[in-house]
Amino acid sequence: MSLLRQPILLLSRSSGVKKVVSTLPVTSGIVTGYVPGETTDAVVEAAATLVDDGLAVTLDFLGEDTLDVARADATVAAYVEVLQALAQRGLARHAEVSVKLSAIGQALPDVGDRVALENARVICRAARNAGTTVTLDMEDHTTTDRTLAVLRDLRKDFPETGAVLQAYLHRTEADCRALAHEGSRVRLCKGAYNEPEDVAFTDRIDVDKSYVRCLKVLLAGEGYPMIATHDPRMIAIAGSLASRYGRPQGSYEFQMLYGIRPDEQRRLAGSGERVRVYVPYGGEWYGYLVRRLAERPQNLTFFLRSLISKK
Repeated sequence: MSLLRQPILLLSRSSGVKKVVSTLPVTSGIVTGYVPGETTDAVVEAAATLVDDGLAVTLDFLGEDTLDVARADATVAAYVEVLQALAQRGLARHAEVSVKLSAIGQALPDVGDRVALENARVICRAARNAGTTVTLDMEDHTTTDRTLAVLRDLRKDFPETGAVLQAYLHRTEADCRALAHEGSRVRLCKGAYNEPEDVAFTDRIDVDKSYVRCLKVLLAGEGYPMIATHDPRMIAIAGSLASRYGRPQGSYEFQMLYGIRPDEQRRLAGSGERVRVYVPYGGEWYGYLVRRLAERPQNLTFFLRSLISKK
């Protein structure tokens, strides 16, 4: 099944396949399992349900690699709208937003970094007004330095802005050391992009080892680690390391994706852990869905059967 991962990921950019997939009953069911809707109202309702279950959330308006200023502006407006809606529903204390810089202009030629920073400032200001925060999502390795540069600028005025680091990159342990300071929120994930082996670990065991090394740095530091994993071993290791470093529950959190291991999300929350669910929404769900399918062999099987039956 791992041999199919790259071909499936290539489909994430195919609008033709997206049109087919969106009409299939099986894959339509899979879509709603990972993406609760396309509108602000839909995602706020999903957030409210999760909060009622004792979970926190981070909302991601889907879209990336924006090469159009108007589209970047529309993404910023969507974030401002959802932040206002969260505040109106009294959910902001439990809900933040995650933002990809390429969705708000970073990929624009020549002016991308400046536009992305300006747009991120607008979203950060709206989040602060709502009583919550922003986390900058990390994308492929070619944007890591630029994303961290925007983070540094944002934190001058919005020090609560969160960072994301990807354990499969060779550089990440050093980045963890640089960001494990007081007041710094850092989400550690394994990484979901197809990266070359000269910059990233490609063997699963090596990625896991890097994840644990990075966990040690963050949990031994003075920041607020956000442990993004569904891996039972990593969850157990994180709990043990938290105890070793004298971390009380609430001084870190676990994060999982919407629709993945919901029972485990609730189990952890019921044990006193803080758990945040990453909830994507919006019309640009296709690329996100394909990445999730590529990570889950059983859903890949459903996906491929549906495409075959359509022919």
